[in-house]
Amino acid sequence: MAGVPVRNDHAALAALLAGAGFIAPVEEADELLAAAAGDAAVLDTLVERRLTGEPLAWITGSVRFCGVEVRVDPGVYVPRWHSEELARRAVERLPVDGTAVDLCTGSGAIARVLTTARPGARVVASDVDARAVACARTNGVEAYAGDLFVPLPQTLEGRVDVVVAVVPYVPTHELPLLQRDTFTFETPLSYDGGPDGAGILRRVLAGSPRFLRRGGALLLELGRDQAEPLGGDLARLGYVDVTVLRDEEGDVRGIEAVLGRRLR
Repeated sequence: MAGVPVRNDHAALAALLAGAGFIAPVEEADELLAAAAGDAAVLDTLVERRLTGEPLAWITGSVRFCGVEVRVDPGVYVPRWHSEELARRAVERLPVDGTAVDLCTGSGAIARVLTTARPGARVVASDVDARAVACARTNGVEAYAGDLFVPLPQTLEGRVDVVVAVVPYVPTHELPLLQRDTFTFETPLSYDGGPDGAGILRRVLAGSPRFLRRGGALLLELGRDQAEPLGGDLARLGYVDVTVLRDEEGDVRGIEAVLGRRLR
């Protein structure tokens, strides 16, 4: 580890992580030390893995998302902090005895937050990645393997209160601009949204009216330039009360829309 004897020295470990360019070195040092549980050899191994750029959640085995502990297996997409607001708004939209669908669920983070906050509701999820589905099920999620709405029970059609999704939305030509070590461990499948990044987003827009009840809500994470181009699709498909979700810095993070009429 670059000759730095971190052992169980929190300050030295945080300094090492900071020097390697990690943006939350103090917090990461806390997690790595907790995972090592006082074993210096284990700590060395964990830190070596982190210095290669391997996601911290794969190393420690979990992440806290909206205050909920979520297991994240190696190879499964790690939920990001900027998706937490989408999850919170989904909770607000979900009745205590309602039904929600979480698409591209990954580890099942958003679905788990929904079931934790609304234990009387039914929350189902889907993902094309078999590893993700297995991980989500380990997190207590009713998860199905397949593409978007395809594997979901048909009995849900017209009865869903909330559809929430964090789908791949990075334009293909912008993939090389992502953090340099992203694809050392993660797959482009988790990011590639096609030529303009909105291909899968449009498929979710088109598929949701079959499952949402009238007055049900759709919540989608998306990129900074994608809200306006999707406006025509939203209007054509019967969505109303469209809200663009922004973070504290004013950057676009998602959209929230209500289904005003169900397609026949």
